[in-house]
Amino acid sequence: MCGGFYCSRNSLILLNLMYIVVGGLLISSAVYGNRFTDLPIIPSIIGCGVVLISLALMGLYGAAKHHQVTLFFYMIILFCLFIVQFAIACSCLAVSKHQQRIFAEEGWNEVSDDIKAEVQTTFGCCGFNTTQANDHPSCDAVNKICCSTNDAPDCTCLPCLPKLEDTIDSAFRVSGSIGLFFSFTELLGVILTVRYRNQKNLHASAFL
Repeated sequence: MCGGFYCSRNSLILLNLMYIVVGGLLISSAVYGNRFTDLPIIPSIIGCGVVLISLALMGLYGAAKHHQVTLFFYMIILFCLFIVQFAIACSCLAVSKHQQRIFAEEGWNEVSDDIKAEVQTTFGCCGFNTTQANDHPSCDAVNKICCSTNDAPDCTCLPCLPKLEDTIDSAFRVSGSIGLFFSFTELLGVILTVRYRNQKNLHASAFL
């Protein structure tokens, strides 16, 4: 296993370059999504991307200069981030179907009417967990779409919850798996930083 000074430094640099790419993807995807919908979570995604890039730049500087103080604070922040992300990822993977419904209903009640209308039109449903036509103003327009393929005179669209359950469950599982993967890369970064801080640059020492 490569464990020399330059190997540790290059590994730490590559890891932080990966964090910069991931942070840039988070920001660009959030900005792109904001063009089509005004979700409350988008500013949080952008904030996560900015924090990740800032932390990566801090790690790059510490690795390139072998700066002990910078590496120390980078290591502490990265370890705290690992604990938080690992806990959130495990929570996403462990959440039950009933809890998913509760979270989804709370989110439904918080979003704007425009987003509700967009979801109802996209999935051809009306309301969150009720078939009442007056659950939302846009239900009348959605019901016309549903009734165009139904000859029943009193047809109404189904509620959105049954159609969203698989999507919500998939989102929790994918988010948890990705979060768990990146949390272990952060732990790897902590281990590399600890190792790198305790190593000496023999080539630099030769000129002292």
